[in-house]
Amino acid sequence: MKDINWDLRVIRTRESIREAFVELLEEKGFKAVTVKDITTRAKINRGTFYMHYQDKYDLMNRCQEEFLIELSKIVKQKLPDVIDEYVNKQPITTPFPVAVSIFEYLDKNRKFMKALLGPKGDSSFQIKMKEFMWKTLFEDNQNPLIKQDHALVPAEYFVSYVSSAHLGVIQQWLNGDRKETPQEMARIIFTMTFHGPLFAIGLKQK
Repeated sequence: MKDINWDLRVIRTRESIREAFVELLEEKGFKAVTVKDITTRAKINRGTFYMHYQDKYDLMNRCQEEFLIELSKIVKQKLPDVIDEYVNKQPITTPFPVAVSIFEYLDKNRKFMKALLGPKGDSSFQIKMKEFMWKTLFEDNQNPLIKQDHALVPAEYFVSYVSSAHLGVIQQWLNGDRKETPQEMARIIFTMTFHGPLFAIGLKQK
């Protein structure tokens, strides 16, 4: 039987390491951050750090992986309702609950996302986000939201277009001074995605 106190210590240590890491990412950028910086900020010794992570690259990769795993859980939980509504051609008038849940999760991890997507962050994370969207739309469920054989354009261009646009909106939200709620951001994404950018900006009627 596992020692509960030991498990709690492990969790607290990892949380301290990651909090310190995110703070340093915002301040110095990933390239400039060292393990010594992290251990000093987290108030642990180097040996403790290496009990949990191989180096700063391992820490970055595992932070990203865990973030995407949790994001995937949210999408998989909510996506069946979206698919059902779409397949049955029900009128789409409100932001999908999945979009609200995603923005709530992004808001919860705002510092981490802002650091990753910022100029000093990790540019490879955007590639991982696009791969995540591809799997979500086309691979990770038996009844995918979009069927490639129905597409009017190559699927890879569609995913690139949508993911780049959505990441741009997320970056603007994270970096800007405006304080839209996750619900408001879900409505904004919904309006642009389902009605198109020309409608969203007022140049085209429904």
